[in-house]
Amino acid sequence: MSDPLNRVDGRSTETTAAESFWVRRTALRRLGKVALFLISLFLFILAITLMKEGARDVGPLVRDRFRVTNAANSLGFGWLFAYVVMSGSPVAAAALAFFDAGIIDTLGAFAMITGSRLGASFIVLFIGFIYVLRGRDRSTSLSMGLLSLIVTGTTYLAGLVVGVLLLDRGWLNTVQLESGAVLNSATELIFDPVAALLLSIVPDWSLFLVGLGIIIISFNLFDKCLPQMSLKESHVGRMSRLVYRPWVMLVLGALVTFISMSVSVSLSILVPLSQRGFVRRENVIPYIMGANITTFIDTLLAAVLLNNPLAFTVVLVEMVSITVVSIFILTFIYHRYHDLMLNAVDWIANNNRNLAVFMLTILIVPLILLIL
Repeated sequence: MSDPLNRVDGRSTETTAAESFWVRRTALRRLGKVALFLISLFLFILAITLMKEGARDVGPLVRDRFRVTNAANSLGFGWLFAYVVMSGSPVAAAALAFFDAGIIDTLGAFAMITGSRLGASFIVLFIGFIYVLRGRDRSTSLSMGLLSLIVTGTTYLAGLVVGVLLLDRGWLNTVQLESGAVLNSATELIFDPVAALLLSIVPDWSLFLVGLGIIIISFNLFDKCLPQMSLKESHVGRMSRLVYRPWVMLVLGALVTFISMSVSVSLSILVPLSQRGFVRRENVIPYIMGANITTFIDTLLAAVLLNNPLAFTVVLVEMVSITVVSIFILTFIYHRYHDLMLNAVDWIANNNRNLAVFMLTILIVPLILLIL
């Protein structure tokens, strides 16, 4: 007969070996995510460098063919551009590259970045459509996307007015990052030779398109290096009381977007969360506001890399203006604003004709702005 103690020791050894395997696997997975983050950061900086070099040659096409000559054109162009690439951050980076090249002015850059965020908010609605096609509840799936889009639209359009005032008065022009020049010198040493090599291979105008493609890849890689979200009832139970506090949700939305550096990621998770009943649309309006404040972190980094103080000011004004509008809404008119947004979502989502009119409107409006 075998010794029971040995059997126990054997099981203990097997358990220890299994635990060691999972510890090593977890460590390797974390190292892989760190490596992926570094690669995505490298590609992001490379993309900004290439877009900066190629923007001057693409400028005549943007200015003459698309007739982007004023703030309204820039707003519509950024809006439609974000539809095409299904992301706002690359378009915002492109706006800064155009501004640095002198293709658009300060107000045009500000308007184009605003348009990029309006177009990016459509992604959440698109994900809602996918959930409907998969047989999920129509009202729940579309409502979260519509709410994200409408809240983003109203706050950004109000922020556009505040931002124009701030830019006109120049109140934030003196706020700059002191370490920007050091960072720019380091990146020039590493990435300018790569840009010069590509210039010797491809036409100058194509550098902007290459950079745009690379920056889209960099954001996709960054999304992959984020930790997978695990939805557990116990966690939801502990946070259930927090989601009813608007200021807490504002901070939560800002933090999630700051960490992920992607408003598409932070807002898109609302669709599956609402489908599982973990959040209700009544509670997410402040979350959306917070996400829209810190979504400019990557654009702020792009401005620093361009080493253009006015570009940094444009992005900073975007952040401050959205913050001012969000705080004003939460402080003074939140309940009326909350009811107005939910009523608008119900009006659109519960009737096919209303939904069709809304979808047609968000396509036609940027087209009209582009031709003004």
